Amino acid sequence: MSATVQPMRADARRNRQLILAAAAQAFAEDGIGVPVDEIARRAGVGTGTFYRHFPTKEALFEAVVLEHMSEVVAEAARRAAAVAPGEALLDFLTYLADQGATKRNLVDALAGAGIDVESRAAHFKKALEAQLSELLTRAQARGEIRDDVTLGDLIGLVMGTCQYSNHGASQRRMLSVVYDGLRPSGRPDPSSDSSSEDRPAFQ
Repeated sequence: MSATVQPMRADARRNRQLILAAAAQAFAEDGIGVPVDEIARRAGVGTGTFYRHFPTKEALFEAVVLEHMSEVVAEAARRAAAVAPGEALLDFLTYLADQGATKRNLVDALAGAGIDVESRAAHFKKALEAQLSELLTRAQARGEIRDDVTLGDLIGLVMGTCQYSNHGASQRRMLSVVYDGLRPSGRPDPSSDSSSEDRPAFQ
């Protein structure tokens, strides 16, 4: 007879999320050498509780990566059925750029410790690409994004913008220029909109 997997209690789920959030912040700020005791302290739990959820630091590393990717995919899925797919796509690209800027230290810290982030997040990467592809196709069908733009173009442009902004350029300005290039010629320029500094959007 196979054992039945018991659902995690609400308090246990809450403690797990607190540990993951504390670990992600600690790794990004101080590197992955942060002691387990310090992560538990930041999360407001005991070390015993920590080890019940994550028997090894390796298990914690993997969980941090997968939690982050799960959040990104969920954000993409939330926008997938948007009435205005072009606006939803650019909105999500802005979110991706923001994530790239804020989570770069975390990813670098994990990669520097030999954690293969890419392979462990491969499933989520495929799911994310599927959601992006769906948004792009719908936006192009409505004439809101140039027909010749590919999924690879989108990913490359966002990654390039994140890297360039690390050298002192304004990320929002770079994204505005990129978005102008993604629109078919003749689309209204949203730069006159007072909210365009927050997120370039279709008019």
